[in-house]
Amino acid sequence: MFGIDFSEILVIFGIALVVLGPEKLPRLAATIGRWIGRARAMARQFREQLEQEAETLKRNVDLRTHETSPAPAAPAAPAAPATHATATPVTDLAMSITPTNDQPAAPPAEPHERGP
Repeated sequence: MFGIDFSEILVIFGIALVVLGPEKLPRLAATIGRWIGRARAMARQFREQLEQEAETLKRNVDLRTHETSPAPAAPAAPAAPATHATATPVTDLAMSITPTNDQPAAPPAEPHERGP
C-alpha cells in the first residue's frame, strides 16, 4: 500500500515496543486499528455516495436525451397545393409571428444610443 515491506513493519513494531513499553503498545494498536477502521468506513461511504450521485445524474441525462430525441419520422406525404381560400401571404405571416407557447413574448430591446 505505502511501499512498506513486512520487515520494515517488524522494525517499526520493535521500536514502538521499546519506546512505549508492553503496557501501552496494545492500547495504542487498538486505537490505531479503530482509526483505520473508521477511515475505511468513511472512505467506503464517500465512494458509495459518489457512485449513487453519478448513477442519478446518468439516469437524468439518459431521460433528457430520450425525451429530446426525435421520434422516427413517418414517410412524408406529398404536400397538397395551397389554395387561395386556405392560405394567403397575410395569414402565413400572421401564423409565423403568433407565439406558439403560453409564455408572454419577450419585451422589445431598447434602442441603442448613438454617441456624438
